[in-house]
Amino acid sequence: MPKLIANAMIDDVVTEAIQLSLCFMTDPGHARHVPFALTPAVFSAKLINRLASVAPLLGRLTQVIAKQSELLQTLHAPLAPGDAFFAELLSMHRELSQADSELPCVPLLLQRSDFMLDAQRGAGLVECNSIAAGMSPFGARTHTLHRYVAQRWPQEIRQYNESVESVMLPNPAIEQLGQAVASAARKIRLEHADDGASVFLMVVQEREDNVFDQHLLERDLQERGVLTLRRTFRQLHGALTTGPNQRLMLDGVGIDVVYLRAGYQYQDYLATDLDSKRCCDALRATRIAIERHRVAVNATVAQQLATSKRTQQYLAGMSAEQLAELGFTVQEVAALQGVFTEMRAIDDTTIDWMRSEASAADWVLKNQGEGGGHCLFDDDIQPRIARLAADEYPAWGLMRRLRPLGRSAPTLVVREGVGRRVEALVSELGMFSAHYDDEPLVSAEGLPPGYVGYLVRSKPPEVTEGGVHSGFGMLDSIAVTK
Repeated sequence: MPKLIANAMIDDVVTEAIQLSLCFMTDPGHARHVPFALTPAVFSAKLINRLASVAPLLGRLTQVIAKQSELLQTLHAPLAPGDAFFAELLSMHRELSQADSELPCVPLLLQRSDFMLDAQRGAGLVECNSIAAGMSPFGARTHTLHRYVAQRWPQEIRQYNESVESVMLPNPAIEQLGQAVASAARKIRLEHADDGASVFLMVVQEREDNVFDQHLLERDLQERGVLTLRRTFRQLHGALTTGPNQRLMLDGVGIDVVYLRAGYQYQDYLATDLDSKRCCDALRATRIAIERHRVAVNATVAQQLATSKRTQQYLAGMSAEQLAELGFTVQEVAALQGVFTEMRAIDDTTIDWMRSEASAADWVLKNQGEGGGHCLFDDDIQPRIARLAADEYPAWGLMRRLRPLGRSAPTLVVREGVGRRVEALVSELGMFSAHYDDEPLVSAEGLPPGYVGYLVRSKPPEVTEGGVHSGFGMLDSIAVTK
């Protein structure tokens, strides 16, 4: 068992983390600091620049696929018999795409594309997240925390620095995300000839514990003069109305941007006191109603389907010619294909291949769920596949396992106020991008158009579930070398 470490340095850094709002809510009026690594992960500047450039391309790809209603229905139809949640999503998508005219809402995409650096193959895409793609403010604040540690405790952390020649990479995620949302809100407000303050509505889960990350974005928007509102789907039920020119109204206030931090799991739509015909019919109707107004929405139902594991599997199997037909240049196609990770559908042929030829250690079995807890590894793969009914096959897929090299130097990870020395910590890099319809929303000097910022989550090498919420992961940041 690794030795737990508690000393003045860790006490001081934990205090700083709390002051930076790096916290989860535990109970009403109570919070705990988010687990974090004491020093940043080190990568080459070339790699980080490459991922920061490819993330907006992945965002553009999501927007292109989201417009192809027939493709999304065809891809996901096989999921419906074995995945009740995707059956609901498909039903919502059909209802929205069968409208007499084009939907009035504007697809605002605030996407996080997650990568891992395989020791042999290089950077590989883990997944893209369009709905509830959060923690970009936490990513920015973790960089701030690491900068504080380096300035306040330089001698004490020297043994945990992976490279003395590395430079901490600035993370503009809060400012860039705030700018993107405010820009989208202004566009909608101008269309409605409304000269009042822009209004941003965040749809949140019941008893949300990740409020600090969310409030960091809200605070930035408020400083920009944007009015921010928070509601659950349940609270929105019956409260939304239609104003002139299909304006989305909430309690008499015109809404410009709707940002969904809920809606990626079945329970977000449950309202037993409202549902009469079937499960979720009341709150699903609320989500559908939002898209039937002239408002910027992240994520639309189409965007959510366009970033599913099922769609990712389809895109990973596309040829260069097929990607080019979607409007990408030769260079852009090469960049996309350079990060796609091999995926395989679950069918009788794959199952036989897994039994006779493949090694389970080389693959990850995934279902369509978002968030942590949806991946199986090693000896857990074959028994789970064996229990699947044939109609459940399409809801699962195999992804080539990425095996990143761990850090060359040990580090301290801090959880619940105490430190633990960890060897060979491995990291997952999330790159955020922002698009308004087809156009990148932010363009800062020296940064790729559409790039917002980054989030790093690290974990011990023996841990397979590395979510900060659901597993043994911790927040981290990036330092770069030439």
